Amino acid sequence: MHKLKALALATASASLIAFMPLAAHAEQGDLSSQLSEARQEGSIWTAFALNRHLSPFKIDVDVENGKALLTGSVETAVERELAEQVALGIEGVNTVDNQLQVDPQIEPTASSEPTLAQRFDDATLVATVKSKLLWNSNTEGLDIKVASNNGVVTLSGSAPTPAAKELAGRLAANTNGVRQVQNQLTVSAADTNAAKAQQAATDAGAAISDAWISSKVKSSLLYSRNLDGLNISVTTKAGQVTLGGSVLSEAEKQLAIETTRNIRGVQAVEAAGLSIAD
Repeated sequence: MHKLKALALATASASLIAFMPLAAHAEQGDLSSQLSEARQEGSIWTAFALNRHLSPFKIDVDVENGKALLTGSVETAVERELAEQVALGIEGVNTVDNQLQVDPQIEPTASSEPTLAQRFDDATLVATVKSKLLWNSNTEGLDIKVASNNGVVTLSGSAPTPAAKELAGRLAANTNGVRQVQNQLTVSAADTNAAKAQQAATDAGAAISDAWISSKVKSSLLYSRNLDGLNISVTTKAGQVTLGGSVLSEAEKQLAIETTRNIRGVQAVEAAGLSIAD
C-alpha cells in the first residue's frame, strides 16, 4: 500500500506544481509526512525480517499519522503480540492496529538458502560466543575461531588442555540461539602464544574496573540459555561481585555463581542475596 501511496503523491504533486503554486508549502509538508511514514514502514519490515520468530510469516505494514496497521497471518497469539510490540518500538509509531490473524495451520516459509534473519542471528551468535570466550578468565587467551551456520557453532583453533577445550564448548553451548556446537579445537600444551596471552591478561587483571566486571557478568548471565538474567542483579566492589534477585532452582544459582566466578577480574562472589523462587 505504501507504494501506491507514494505513486499517488508523486502524481498529485506534479499537477499541483503546474496549476497551484500557492499550495507548494502545504504539499512540501505532506511530502515530508509521507516520507517519514515510508521510513517507519521500512523500519518495521526490517525489524520483522531480522526477528527469527516473525521472519517466516508474510506481514503487511501501513503507517499513517503515527498509527501502524498490521495485516496478514501468524501461527500463534504470541507471535501476534510480538509483532505489535516490535512495531511499537519503532520511533514515531504511537499506536498499532493489529489485524493479524492467528492461523495454527499456517506453514511458515522455508528455504534452503539462509534468510536475512538467519544470517543476522548467526552473526550475533558469533559475536556473543567470542565475547564470552574473551570475558572468561580460563579462555580469554586462547586462539579460538568461531563460526556459525543456522545456529550450529563451530570452534576451531587450539587449547592448551582438554579441560580448556571442554570449557570453550560449554560456554558456546550455553548461549541463547545455539542449536549445536562442533568443537574442533585441537589440544596442544606447546601453544606458547596462547599461554603468553593468557598470562599477560591475568597479570593485567588488577586494572579491570568494577564497572567492566559488572557489565560482563550481567551480559554473560543474560546470554545464558539456562538462566533468566533479567531477574539477577549484579554489583561489584574491589573485584567482589554480589549477586541478588532470584532464580528457579539451586542448580541455576550454582550456574550463576560459576558463570560470575569465571569472568576476568572477579576476585570473589557473594550470592547470599540470590534467592530461590518458591
